[in-house]
Amino acid sequence: MQTWQRAHSEPHYSSRNKWLRAAVLGANDGLISTASLLMGMAAANASTQTLWLTGMAALVAGAVSMAAGEYVSVSSQADTERADLAKESKELLEHPQRELTELTDIYRSRGLDDDLAHQVALALTRHNALQAHARDEIGLTDELAANPFQAAYASAIAFCVGALPPVLVAVWADNAKMDLAITALLGLALLGAVSAKLGGAPVLPAMRRVIIWGVIALASTAAIGGLFGVQAA
Repeated sequence: MQTWQRAHSEPHYSSRNKWLRAAVLGANDGLISTASLLMGMAAANASTQTLWLTGMAALVAGAVSMAAGEYVSVSSQADTERADLAKESKELLEHPQRELTELTDIYRSRGLDDDLAHQVALALTRHNALQAHARDEIGLTDELAANPFQAAYASAIAFCVGALPPVLVAVWADNAKMDLAITALLGLALLGAVSAKLGGAPVLPAMRRVIIWGVIALASTAAIGGLFGVQAA
């Protein structure tokens, strides 16, 4: 048994989905939204003090908003999962034979013959009927279960990590617009590569898609800032 566990102990990337999605979304949003906002302000010839205040306000408000949004969203998902489990538990108590047949049909549809499908369904029902139905009928597992606090925390911290570099660059750089663009695009490329590595996905497509959207966002806010900005003193 120990040999089998060592031979099959390779990591699976899907177990990271609970926090990876929130972290990637938070970091990308923090970088793109903050850099784009500051790009618009810089294009409008805002003062360094205004850039600093705008950047910090965007960082704090964005982090709280991301955390709240993730918490509410994932909490709703968790509520749905609990409702499904409660419904399945009720069905198991009231109609155990029907649920056994349902589980047998699931395993038969996956390629097992009738006798083996019934044996597997019976064994798993005796072991933990609710767990078997949650996994194979509903598609719920402990590894993929919704965790609102984890999603909120990961999203807020990641947003701050993504938002802080453009804030610092906008305040300290000599050429705020150019340095913001370079910082944002390099940061997005790095985030795309890191998220792809963590998720076991191809790196270049992940980098390409975030850079494209970053360019669109930066160009849009720079155009608006230039259109409605004030003349430099």
